[in-house]
Amino acid sequence: MSETAPHPESKQNAELEQEIAARTDSYFNRTREIAARFGDARVTYALFLRRPVISAPRLMIDWLREVERARATRFEIELLHAEGTWVGAGEPIAYLSGSLVKLADLETLFLQKLGAPCVAAHNAYQMSLALPEVGFLAMEARHCAGAEMQEMMAYAAAIGSEAAKREGARGFIGNANDGTAHWFGAKRGLGTMPHALIGYAGSTLRAAEMFRATYPDENLTVLVDYFGREVSDALEVCGHFSDLAARGDLAIRLDTHGGRFIEGLDPGESYAVLERHAPGAIRRYRSHAELHALIGTGVSAAAIWRLREALDAAGFGRVRIIVSSGFTVEKCRVMADARAPIDLVGTGSFIPEAWNETYATADVIDYNGVPRVKLGREFLLRRKAARGSG
Repeated sequence: MSETAPHPESKQNAELEQEIAARTDSYFNRTREIAARFGDARVTYALFLRRPVISAPRLMIDWLREVERARATRFEIELLHAEGTWVGAGEPIAYLSGSLVKLADLETLFLQKLGAPCVAAHNAYQMSLALPEVGFLAMEARHCAGAEMQEMMAYAAAIGSEAAKREGARGFIGNANDGTAHWFGAKRGLGTMPHALIGYAGSTLRAAEMFRATYPDENLTVLVDYFGREVSDALEVCGHFSDLAARGDLAIRLDTHGGRFIEGLDPGESYAVLERHAPGAIRRYRSHAELHALIGTGVSAAAIWRLREALDAAGFGRVRIIVSSGFTVEKCRVMADARAPIDLVGTGSFIPEAWNETYATADVIDYNGVPRVKLGREFLLRRKAARGSG
């Protein structure tokens, strides 16, 4: 008699349990075993971060619900800050209650799914507010350590963007790949050409022609920094596709790396460009990073203004300018000060740069209805319990 095949759900549950056991910190596994031996308890965890964030708990909650089903238990999740709302440093985002035996070994993994998305959402929110009239395109995928991080970062950008949109910002209009486009209400990622296509074509114009021939019904965005002829190549492309330029269906993407100035600029000319358009931006104290974003190499405010000058002078006022290359929260704020004429920012720099800021923390604050927390963390206690323990 052949053995009965395991039920698919049982197999999935077993695989989930194996993954949890392998990836959680060992002392949590041991805590679970000890509690199972000496008697279970109902506990409540307080989940928080040490810095201000935007609440982005959905991936964590979805995973907890999956574990809940697999373990035939029930976790109570009291979300104190709704998704997309601001959370102060040290404020509990949520209280998580349930069996200690069923929860003890989950802490490592649920914190992984909470901290980084909350910080990335806050960064996306701040970027969107810094340039409220500019759209953003999430280009995080290449900077992510695998598919799970890619999902977390795309989700975070979407949540931070929605928070900024409620305050009047344009926010993120989409992302650059199909797999996570659903977070932005889309089926497909956005984007036209990488530098490799231009290298393959042999010229910027030829790459644009190839793209147009292959995708005749799509708007055209053309990279112009491959040969260091940002202005010349932009004008050549606009002249060739004058009909698209006149309709506003053509965009120029500036992605010059930080090792050189764009065509026609140097430090002196960069100052001159900003004197013409945003003199106040360079007439007050600036940090080195701020000054570099204004008049330095790469995609500076001066570079963007210079390209806009050239396009307008040639009669291509409806051609849009898309920028990328290191657009962090700080760089967006500098661009706002310089009133840089940007239509869209492509960025992956909403991904947290200081990863020590992404560490979410959880403390058990209640055991079988008795408030108890380690010394110094009394601020995590439920307010009613905190008053009663005084």
